[in-house]
Amino acid sequence: MNKTVFLLAVLFAGSLLLSPLAFAEPAPANKDDNPKSTSIEKKIEYPQVKLRTEMGDIVLELYSNKAPISVDNFIKNSNNYHYDGLIFHRVIRGFMIQSGGHTFDMTFRESGRDPIANESSNGLSNIRGSIAMARMPDPDSAQAQFFINHGNNPRLDGSAAKPGYAVFGMVVSGMDVVDAIASVEVRNLGIYGNVPVTPIRILSARLLNPDAWKPLSNEKPDPKQEPVYEIPTPLNR
Repeated sequence: MNKTVFLLAVLFAGSLLLSPLAFAEPAPANKDDNPKSTSIEKKIEYPQVKLRTEMGDIVLELYSNKAPISVDNFIKNSNNYHYDGLIFHRVIRGFMIQSGGHTFDMTFRESGRDPIANESSNGLSNIRGSIAMARMPDPDSAQAQFFINHGNNPRLDGSAAKPGYAVFGMVVSGMDVVDAIASVEVRNLGIYGNVPVTPIRILSARLLNPDAWKPLSNEKPDPKQEPVYEIPTPLNR
């Protein structure tokens, strides 16, 4: 009898150990506590413009979230074929290469667009490979001319007391082309300095991903004579 009671007790205990409760998984965590279930912010797709030059291609990524006015202006100039056939008319190795206003014989080309607001306080810096708007001493005078920084030029950045040169994008492909352009022989030509001896043309400027850009407005061009740009100036020159 004692053996029978003992065996029944052992079987009863075993049934508890093998019950579903004994092997139950921990309660599922709250959905918000699971890293895999949290929503991942969609990566921003920035507009990209390819400059096809006589020395190779340069692809520019344009930060429309930081400089919406400058990006909008640059893309509209590209879409209007303004940059096609223009040269890098001012080249200073270690400083920058500038384009957007002159043909191969230094004939000036109007952009047909109004000057834009200065966006140099957007937190972007004039570092090597960045693209920024050229302008006159008036901070809000940029229209079409731009420069690509060949070196780090933080002194061109804006501050609370002094507007700078608005950076609106970055070279993401073709920095070797920028280096090559910056290394060409230059000369003085009339009132212009640092003009490449052999003209280097932008053959075309094309927006690569139109869906990534939303125009700010559909304003009509207002043809105006764009001023000659002779700034920014490098140090010790």
